[in-house]
Amino acid sequence: MIRTSIFASCAALVAYAALPGVASAESLFKIVTAKDDIVVGLNDAELKEMGGDAGGIAKAIAGKGALSLWQYNVTRKDGEMVVAPRQKIGVLANASLRVEPYKQPYKVLAHE
Repeated sequence: MIRTSIFASCAALVAYAALPGVASAESLFKIVTAKDDIVVGLNDAELKEMGGDAGGIAKAIAGKGALSLWQYNVTRKDGEMVVAPRQKIGVLANASLRVEPYKQPYKVLAHE
């Protein structure tokens, strides 16, 4: 009985995550430029499309010359500190020096 309900719960979770329009997990990356650092977020599908890691994102920026990504910043929502999408930005290959994973203690909100 317990195994059946665990299996049913897991199956429901997998089915929910596969639904179109359901936001997936966000991964944050810091893009280091000569002037500043920019934190950007990609959902699982976007990250997979770019190779799945920081190196893949760097290759995509270099290969395309520019990418449009969501910039993220720390803000307060419902009294809780969260990392939320701020605006869509363009990242130019000639201005980007390094892309690295970005870890932080707050909940990350999904972008559109």
